[in-house]
Amino acid sequence: MAPPLPSVHLDASTLSTLLAPHLLIPHLRSALPAFSSSIHAPPRVHFPLLPSASNSLLLMPCWSADPALPYLAVKTVTSFPSNSSFSPPLPGVHAAVSLFNSLTGAPIASLDGTELTFLRTSAVSALASSILSAPSPHTMLVVGAGALSSYLISAHRAVHPSIARIFIWNRTSSKALDLINDLREKEPAFSMVTFEFAENLDEIIGKSDIITCATSSTTLIVKGRLLKPGAHLDLVGSFTPAMKECDDVALTRGRVFVDFEAAMDEAGELVGAFERRVLRREDIAGTLMELAGGKKEGRRKDDEITVFKSVGTAVVDLLAAQLAYESYIKQ
Repeated sequence: MAPPLPSVHLDASTLSTLLAPHLLIPHLRSALPAFSSSIHAPPRVHFPLLPSASNSLLLMPCWSADPALPYLAVKTVTSFPSNSSFSPPLPGVHAAVSLFNSLTGAPIASLDGTELTFLRTSAVSALASSILSAPSPHTMLVVGAGALSSYLISAHRAVHPSIARIFIWNRTSSKALDLINDLREKEPAFSMVTFEFAENLDEIIGKSDIITCATSSTTLIVKGRLLKPGAHLDLVGSFTPAMKECDDVALTRGRVFVDFEAAMDEAGELVGAFERRVLRREDIAGTLMELAGGKKEGRRKDDEITVFKSVGTAVVDLLAAQLAYESYIKQ
């Protein structure tokens, strides 16, 4: 047996190159159907960090039983909401991913968990959009101007280069305007894209081919009656039953897909719709693995409304870490 390679650290800058959308999206498209059945991802474990009532620790383990994917990953996430009160303010959420060889148990890499999460979350969103959105979308609406938003824009444009007009809305308008300025100044790849502030959200919803939502909202933002025929609604933000980004009408007007079955128990939009009996679990049209593997049909006609709800799991953490590590070692 060859001697083990030394453990490596992949920082945010390195990951942004190794997991660029044009690399990560096709990897997930092929790896999800190939390996999902052999990957074990127990429920995430949450610990309150007393004496603080708000600070918490989240552990997300995942490992593969397939020798062709010999990895075990654990993502550790800390949430310290009061960090925003520091001067200067600090991020409230930090994350790290530890990667091990699942055949020997040896640690082989540590990865910046925050960057990996942004990259894999946006890649999942874009992969679903590549299958569910209408051909050649032109207009995109981004709801929310947080750190994830620019990643979502890059990933969606990687699969839909036809997107040329992007609206951004945020409850605090200054944050949306700041994001627009940053995108215009810092991203040469967006030089052919027009960015606009969505002052009238309801009006822009009705004009958008793709709507992607990345907020922590607990009250509905997107009204389903406003969705135009053929629209694709991408719901990224909610991950607890108390959170939601759209109303029941959006779900009943569209064919609804999820990233993984866990979304049906965690996403507020779906949990609420099931409780109100406006939607049944069997109404969910399929998962991302089924879409990517061709087991479930995506968009069936141009005027169909589609909805994709993701909550994220350690499965895509593992597959993203695999790609980053193997690409780094090859270099």
